[in-house]
Amino acid sequence: MSLPILGEMPCSSRQAVRNDPNVAPTMLPVLEDEPVRRPHLPMTRQEMLARGWNDVDIVFVTGDAYIDHPAFAAGVLGRVLEAGGFRVGIVAQPDWRSADPWREFGRPRLFFAISAGNMDSMINHYTANKKVRNDDAYSPGGRIGLRPDRATLVYSQRAREAFPGVPVIAGGVEASLRRLAHYDYWSDTVRKSILLDSKADLVVFGMGEQPILEIAKRLAAGESVRDLRDMRAVAYCMGAKETPPEDALRLPSYEEVKTDKAAFVKATRTIHQETNPLNAKRLVQYHDRQAVVVNPPGLPISQDDMDRIYGLPYTRKPHPRYTERIPAFEMIKDSVTIMRGCFGGCTFCSITAHQGRIIQSRSQESILAELKRMTEDKDFKGVVSDIGGPTANMYEMRCTRPEVEAKCKRLSCVHPKVCKLLGTDHGPLVDLMKKSRDVPGIRKVLVASGVRMDLAQRSPEYMKELAAHHVGGTLKVAPEHTDPEVLRRMKKPEIEDYSGFDKLFRESAAAAGKKMTTVPYFIASHPGSDIHAMIHLALFLKRNGYRPDQVQDFIPAPFDIATCMYYTGIDPMTGEEVHVDRQLKDRKMQRALLQFFKPENYFAVRDALLKAGRGDLIGSGCDCLIPSNPPREALMARMKKANAALTEGRYVHTIEGSPERPASRPGKGDKPAPRSAGQPGQPERSGGGYRPGRKSAQRRTRPGSR
Repeated sequence: MSLPILGEMPCSSRQAVRNDPNVAPTMLPVLEDEPVRRPHLPMTRQEMLARGWNDVDIVFVTGDAYIDHPAFAAGVLGRVLEAGGFRVGIVAQPDWRSADPWREFGRPRLFFAISAGNMDSMINHYTANKKVRNDDAYSPGGRIGLRPDRATLVYSQRAREAFPGVPVIAGGVEASLRRLAHYDYWSDTVRKSILLDSKADLVVFGMGEQPILEIAKRLAAGESVRDLRDMRAVAYCMGAKETPPEDALRLPSYEEVKTDKAAFVKATRTIHQETNPLNAKRLVQYHDRQAVVVNPPGLPISQDDMDRIYGLPYTRKPHPRYTERIPAFEMIKDSVTIMRGCFGGCTFCSITAHQGRIIQSRSQESILAELKRMTEDKDFKGVVSDIGGPTANMYEMRCTRPEVEAKCKRLSCVHPKVCKLLGTDHGPLVDLMKKSRDVPGIRKVLVASGVRMDLAQRSPEYMKELAAHHVGGTLKVAPEHTDPEVLRRMKKPEIEDYSGFDKLFRESAAAAGKKMTTVPYFIASHPGSDIHAMIHLALFLKRNGYRPDQVQDFIPAPFDIATCMYYTGIDPMTGEEVHVDRQLKDRKMQRALLQFFKPENYFAVRDALLKAGRGDLIGSGCDCLIPSNPPREALMARMKKANAALTEGRYVHTIEGSPERPASRPGKGDKPAPRSAGQPGQPERSGGGYRPGRKSAQRRTRPGSR
């Protein structure tokens, strides 16, 4: 079966569609009802030649393993381009130490498409404490080290090196959230737009199906990269002698936001006020003499286009070259995406910034057809692990007044209260849930995505369906905190909302003859949260018998409003000062309080309670978080930690001849060993001397001493 290709529109018609303020231009081809699954896109030259191709139009470079599944960007965008009639080669997790992998398919006819993967590469690599993670869920075997730090920069530069002159188009989460000057947590600096550091011709921000296909079609028709500057959802860098568009809203410059936190706050506020694609203005930010221009976001795509995207002939498998399990695939392989976007507007979350706050939903027919295709896979066990999206229960929810939606600049439709114009009817979702269970070959359909609790409580019918048929014992939800001030900074409902939901869920489960509970998730060290707020949260956990196995430390991701609070200490939307715990010791105390019941956290919790003047919570009282005397496990954990530090040589000198430092006497005529050097590319440092790490290797002599 061949997929029909959409012909090029006349220029006048294309411009008219592009100027429509409410409709995204349809670029995707019409598909047949029953798509036939096709082989994976080629990852090697041999696979390309086996298809009868001599070259490719687009080389797609990604920091993730290549998985042909609609939950993974390379899989989706590759199939979209294929359906548009383009030849695509996939370069997944290439060895970036040379440009050779970028030459695998020869010179691409149209462009390189660059993506760091489904996650920002720095968040993928490092924990909130800036330690290297032990695994990478998007790599075979969960192995680390298969992609570089700041992968978009490295991949773009290698593409330039491999084939100078070929356009480089960067996209994905990492490029989207770094399209303008941004605070970078890992270097603790304000960095330039990723356009300048990567030297990419364009950055596509947001969801990429429509833009990448339009770019391919227009370049294939003979247009230049410069001609693409009129597109929505793209950012580009102008030359020093070029003048930015007159209608662009000017942001504080890179130099200003780097040196003045008030300017950073102003820029953040303006950027987020211009995120509604129906009314957003074009933005411009100068970096010295160069202007970075960010066009308005892409318009929401239609339900027909959503159906076309998810109806493409995915194999729903990793490429056959992989012999090891890929953790992210194992987790999501049997899930079904029913919508995208989120109008929650949580300040610590990048979903709204990337997918938009306007909900875009698939039709029931498209979703049920995907479920039917899943049952045809011999490896499918009949259990759908998740049916949802960024949230579980925003399916087909939109503003009921389109004329108001077109003017609205509100960042959250549900905070501080649910907007009265928001359509919150769960009827279409409930109907879909019922039909999904009736698909032959489906035994169970679970809801694992985050349920928006304030919306769910508006629909008793949804709660009944959820508890009776779609939860396997416990339901994970995310109240995030208990302190009203912290929740206000997060744009989350007050903790009473969670208590009400938990009560209603238990009652609904009991009515179905089941005994089920909720598992709440919380965040430590979010801006606004101090030790007192975390003690308040710990007491809530103690009084309600919650012992969370997993907790989340706040990580300041680029672009987020909460990141601005972390960096500046100011809420950009209100101008109010915000408490921020930036020191590692304070952040560890906050995390320990979330798991106060763990023996290894005993001493950190005790330090936190004493620092807050809450010694009354140490002892045997009902509200006491820890006992007066440390348990044996706490002492053993502290001893183990101290021993590890000794082994690493952080506190004492290693003795020559010990296992840590074997003896090495120079032979006759040998030169003395050089002083210890730093990391490659860094200047040599002096030896440890009397105090390891001190600049001088000489022992200091106190006045009056010898």
